[in-house]
Amino acid sequence: MSSTKTIGIIGGGQLGQMMAISAIYMGHKVITLDPASDCPSSRVSEVIAAPYDDVDALRQLSDRCDVLTYEFENVDADGLDAVIKDGQLPQGTELLRISQNRIFEKDFLSNKAQVTVAPYKVVTSSLDLEDIDLSKNYVLKTATGGYDGHGQKVITSAEDLEEANALANSAECVLEEFVNFDLEISVIVSGNGKDVTVFPVQENIHRNNILSKTIVPARISDRLADRAKAIAVKISEQLNLSGTLCVEMFATADDIIVNEIAPRPHNSGHYSIEACDFSQFDTHILGVLGAPLPAINLHEPAVMLNVLGQHVEAAERYVTENPSAHLHMYGKLEAKHNRKMGHVTLFSNEPDNVVEFGKGIDF
Repeated sequence: MSSTKTIGIIGGGQLGQMMAISAIYMGHKVITLDPASDCPSSRVSEVIAAPYDDVDALRQLSDRCDVLTYEFENVDADGLDAVIKDGQLPQGTELLRISQNRIFEKDFLSNKAQVTVAPYKVVTSSLDLEDIDLSKNYVLKTATGGYDGHGQKVITSAEDLEEANALANSAECVLEEFVNFDLEISVIVSGNGKDVTVFPVQENIHRNNILSKTIVPARISDRLADRAKAIAVKISEQLNLSGTLCVEMFATADDIIVNEIAPRPHNSGHYSIEACDFSQFDTHILGVLGAPLPAINLHEPAVMLNVLGQHVEAAERYVTENPSAHLHMYGKLEAKHNRKMGHVTLFSNEPDNVVEFGKGIDF
């Protein structure tokens, strides 16, 4: 690979921190833009402390860096378009715009990538909810800004409509029919603008709309796993992908339904740091640099547990009692309830015996 680069990362949370660590291991320099000077990335990189939509700060980052990337979706695409030089942001801002808006995302997935998504309709006001069939269950999601269950309302009966109508009148939304699925899964894929490399299919267990546990490989048939990987590759090729992308899906008895995409490394891929020969962060950095991408090998089956604010002490005790488990703490200064503070990865052929934090080991 070519000589040392300076890589600018927009966003200094745990994903930016882990991107920076991979980049530093490869010999590159990292500058992070984040509103908080003491963000997790500050432990491993220089930080420009400024809001994400501060165009002057974005320009300073652009001027000082060879390549730019972002660690999450809520980045100002217009601000980036105003400052980036030709080819400096290999992921581009189109992918950012698609993933920032569920309406754009559904349209891209169903019409351009032509993959199967759950039945949905665009909702612009409560009038669009008047004729829904309440024999079915739905989830109403704001088109922009929602994450970890925020900006969502589940509709299972007429009693839910008051809150749903208020949400629909406050913002553009997407109404999705609930899918009867066996498992929630995801696939991490990384591209370098020409080629892609694919990670094993991950099985994900959520609690209160927050990822709690990831099991690799997912407990689905080889046929469905191959189909999930093929769908992720198809989506990445439509995007001419540079860097890492996560495709979240539902596995039914005989099909794969795409839920959403995230244009960056993903919580469900953290196991790859120890369990694969290259992590999702390694391939992200290689991808945005346009470098050749390795094939990904899983060393052995693994389980990743999220550590939320209320789990920190339990996680620290857990790794004392299980010294072969890998603890990652992100360096966030305040352990708030349901805030992602870290994760634990361990190798296991018996994932059901690996108990989630909050379910028996949250002392």
